[in-house]
Amino acid sequence: MKSVILALQFMTRLPFPQVAATQDDFGNAIRWFPLAGVVVGIAVAAALWIGTRQDPALGAWLGLVTWVALTGALHLDGLGDIADAAGAAHADRARLSAVLADPHLGSFGVTAIALQLLAKFITLSLIARSGAPTVLASLAIVPVLARIGPLVWARLLPPLHEGFGTLFRKGANMPVLVAWLAVWSLGAAFCVPLLLSAAVAIPLWALWLRSRIGGISGDGHGAGIELVETAALLALVLAR
Repeated sequence: MKSVILALQFMTRLPFPQVAATQDDFGNAIRWFPLAGVVVGIAVAAALWIGTRQDPALGAWLGLVTWVALTGALHLDGLGDIADAAGAAHADRARLSAVLADPHLGSFGVTAIALQLLAKFITLSLIARSGAPTVLASLAIVPVLARIGPLVWARLLPPLHEGFGTLFRKGANMPVLVAWLAVWSLGAAFCVPLLLSAAVAIPLWALWLRSRIGGISGDGHGAGIELVETAALLALVLAR
């Protein structure tokens, strides 16, 4: 249960009690990231449904606020850092590590976060306007797919430095990955089959990270989660 609590503590801002944990416990927490996605997805879908009873735009706004609040903007921070690092690496790859370690946000990062929030708001608005029960219900499993991503990236990519990237690499294993993918795929195929196409964003992000960044870090996981969520939302929009 330690790994479950650690996963929920790390991936959400829900008030869980502090637990004494080892590095192995932290590493194994990655196996339960998709469970945190279930919690986030249900909360977002519920907020969107409540707001949509008044107006689709209000539903989209409530859904987005719930999404950001429940995750503490953790993944948005990773997206901003990766955007800044990619911009710095384009001019000088030697600066990449320094930029990733810098707590300040640059123009690339601000732009990336703004575009990501805008993309989510627009797609949530279109989903809310559709009113299709299966599409609205499928919104709950969008964050689950995004949190299966770290299980893939931790296995495929070398860690950039000692930290969460290294710990997660030790905890990720193939049986857990296959189990989560199987469960999620069955749910997606039952509700909105087109949602299955969003899973291609996971290996595409791994390819981009390898070519532009060179490996995986906590920021890479966070940025990937955000982008996979957007890809899944786009699939739901197309499936309306």
